[in-house]
Amino acid sequence: MRKIITLILFWLLMFSGYSQTKEIDSLTIELAYQNQDSTKVDTSLRLIKALYDTEDYNRALKYIIESEKLSTSLNYTKGIVETTYYKALVYAQKDDYINAVSGYTKSKEMYKALKDTLGIAKVNNSIGLIEIKRGNYTKGLQYSLAAIKILESKNLKNELRLAYSNLANAYYNINAFDKATEFYLKALNIQEQMNDQQGINESYTRLAELYSNKKEHRKAIEYYEKILGGVSGNSDSIRANILPKLGGEYLKFNDFDKAQTYLVQAYNLNIRSKNQENLLTVLNNLGDLNLQENRIVLAEKQILEAGSIAKEIDNKIELLRHYELMKAIDSTKRNFDRAFIWQRKYYDLQKVLNKSAINIDYITKAPPELELDPNFDKEELPKTNLATANKIDKENQEESNKFKLIFYALLAALVIVSTFLVLIYLKRNSTIKYTQELEEKNIKIGLQNEAFSEQTKHLESVNNVKDKLFSIVSHDLKDSLSSINGFIDLLKDGSLSREEFDGLIPELSENANNASLLLFNLLNWSKSQMESLEPKPSLFDIQEVFENKVRLIEQRMESKGINLIDHSLRDFAYADKSMFEIVVQNLLANALKFCKNGDTITISNHISNGSCIVSIADTGAGISKENIDKLFKNNSFTTVGTNNEKGTGLGLSICKELVELNHGKIWVESTENIGSTFYVQLPKSKPNNS
Repeated sequence: MRKIITLILFWLLMFSGYSQTKEIDSLTIELAYQNQDSTKVDTSLRLIKALYDTEDYNRALKYIIESEKLSTSLNYTKGIVETTYYKALVYAQKDDYINAVSGYTKSKEMYKALKDTLGIAKVNNSIGLIEIKRGNYTKGLQYSLAAIKILESKNLKNELRLAYSNLANAYYNINAFDKATEFYLKALNIQEQMNDQQGINESYTRLAELYSNKKEHRKAIEYYEKILGGVSGNSDSIRANILPKLGGEYLKFNDFDKAQTYLVQAYNLNIRSKNQENLLTVLNNLGDLNLQENRIVLAEKQILEAGSIAKEIDNKIELLRHYELMKAIDSTKRNFDRAFIWQRKYYDLQKVLNKSAINIDYITKAPPELELDPNFDKEELPKTNLATANKIDKENQEESNKFKLIFYALLAALVIVSTFLVLIYLKRNSTIKYTQELEEKNIKIGLQNEAFSEQTKHLESVNNVKDKLFSIVSHDLKDSLSSINGFIDLLKDGSLSREEFDGLIPELSENANNASLLLFNLLNWSKSQMESLEPKPSLFDIQEVFENKVRLIEQRMESKGINLIDHSLRDFAYADKSMFEIVVQNLLANALKFCKNGDTITISNHISNGSCIVSIADTGAGISKENIDKLFKNNSFTTVGTNNEKGTGLGLSICKELVELNHGKIWVESTENIGSTFYVQLPKSKPNNS
């Protein structure tokens, strides 16, 4: 049944969209053949409304300007006032509040002159929306309330929908929850009549939050579940936003099983989308749940992670909850000293939040019906009569004469003082010049000393690089080459049988590969250390790089019995292609190094938030938690592969440097004995700051 309803709604929306497009096309054609008169203006106004309703604001503005010119030339009052109003609406949608308010003010004065109460109401409602968006809730409420009665009498559903939502949002933001609930329900009634699904979801969400604040958790759950019941298709973003809240409501309702079900779903969705705000709510709720279920270790881990995110994104409400939960954890662990610290942090932050709420508008304490000041939107201007004006002119003239006398006296004094100062300047000029020359010499000496110091530091750095390079060459490279030389000596002596020869070939091949990769990384590392690498970014195909680099290790993968799964797609990144090739080659070599017979390497790429995400995963040995932090540091950390493959530990530090040079990021997720996944994020276009 739900599928049928969804299908019907889909076709209704399709038909609606088609109908709107057809109306716009029809009006555009009609407008093109009309004479330059008021009829053409009226047709243009209908077209402007249709374009505005479909959110085609740029085209709407084009016709507004043309209609405004024609209306002015014809002295067509209706056209002038309506185009002025619509222009303000478009400016408001573009967040140009200065021009929007100016346009609303002009159109309101014209509506007043025409005694058009409906026009005045529409303008008041629009101004109310802007003021509420800007945080001026009292003023916004005044304008919206002034419009409501007229809009209700005319039964203008679209305008009422906006007006009710404006009022509800304003009351919500000043914590007048009963009034907010009243107007959200009114807005919801019209949204349902107009099949405004986005508006319906927004009202459901607000109503759920309101009922949650009033501790009516069953009602809150009802509205959150209504949202989930109405979503279909690609609705992950809606689910990711609603599930943390729904899980939290079930937690408050002490239904721990359902709370856990929804929170785990929310966690997985928000981890994938990297939505920190939602993830923060999920982690605090999961921590609270596990604390109540006496899973203290897991609860503490989740709540600490939530605290880090709350500080990072500056979410004070969730940070306050983090402090409260940490106090409960340490109290449960009988660690009362730490619990006292968390409690102190909780009260300090609570004081800050309470201070910010002290100046809440008086409307929170207002009676159900707010009394409107009829002059609330008028500015008091000073009044001046003719006699007063003449008196002011006379006083100004007298003041002007006094000013002239003072000016001439000051001018004469200035001439005398200037002459005196010139004489002093000429006398002291030689002394100043000498002092400046001496200061310049001192500055030059200082700069020379700084330059010498920098050169010394650079030489020390080069020497360190040289020592490290020679150490690696003398140890790791020497081992690989010695093994190869030993094999060659055995061949020369003829002391190897055919079977022994065949058995040693894989080892020889592995040593040669190790030596090759070692030299490759050493050369790149030493170059990066001794000179500044300058990337040369361009658009390149990621899939093509994968194909080229996989060919280089195909033989080694076969000999080691490793499977390859290629999920790569044709997509483009903006970076230095040669640097990216070095990164991919190192990551593939690492994956191969730590895989054994029967393991799998998976390569893939996808788009996330406008960036390219490249991943190389393996089902190999994995990495311990204590070693993950060492991976990307320039400390020659290395481990032996599954076939005793050796390395310098420089590969990943080079990868990190090359990726960051290209405005990217590199990270790893790994579990011991399960496998590792390395991720590389690169821009798809030229970064704005580069």
